[in-house]
Order: sequence, then C-alpha cells, then structure tokens
Amino acid sequence: MFHLELEPRFSDTDALGHISNTSLPVWFEQARTPVFRIFHPTLEVETWPLIIARLEVDLMAQSYWHMPVKIRTGIGKIGNSSFHVVQEAWQNGKQIARGVAVLIHFDYKAEKALPIPDEIRSELSAHRMD
Repeated sequence: MFHLELEPRFSDTDALGHISNTSLPVWFEQARTPVFRIFHPTLEVETWPLIIARLEVDLMAQSYWHMPVKIRTGIGKIGNSSFHVVQEAWQNGKQIARGVAVLIHFDYKAEKALPIPDEIRSELSAHRMD
C-alpha cells in the first residue's frame, strides 16, 4: 500500500466550507503516481503505457480544508490487461472517501490493450488492498 498526506488548499473548498467533491478525484490521481511508476518509472508522457477506463468515488463524510488528508492507495483486482486501483481518503481518523480507478495497460500507437507483464503483475500484487 502507498501513502500520501495532503494539506487541502482553501481553493479546494466549496461554498459551504467543505472539501469540494471535485477535489477528491484530483487527489486520488496524484496518489496513483507510485502505481504509474511501476509501469513507467520515468513518467514520460511520450511513451505512456496506461489509460483510465473507469473512475468511481464514494463520498462518505464531510471534510475540511484546515486539516491534513491521508490517502491510502493499493491494488484490487488484476486482470489480463486491466487492474483496479483502490483508494481511501482519511481526515482526522475518519474515512471521508473511497475510490476505485480501472486502468488498462495500453499501446497508444496500436490503440489496443496489452497484457500486463509478469514482473509488473508481481509488483502490483505486492500492494494488494481489497
């Protein structure tokens, strides 16, 4: 499992003073960087090997800008060419959100999915979180 701690910005809030529902997907994307590095250590966009197929976020509790948010990121289901990234956001000891992103190992030139190589599959498995 990977961990990231964020300090919410004032601009992450909505009119009610809560963290906006649009901030969580952005934070989850930032917290997926270690997973991206498993596939592509340089993170060069010219040879990027992943595409996102689905993103879901469950908002579970109110959250606020003046307290840090901890993001936990792990791997769920691993298929032939796709896998699930499971994420949780916690603030002040309370889970505020849970998300799942489905990513596909992808060849942009051929415009097709590629099987996940065994060495990458093994590394993903080391970070299982269901």
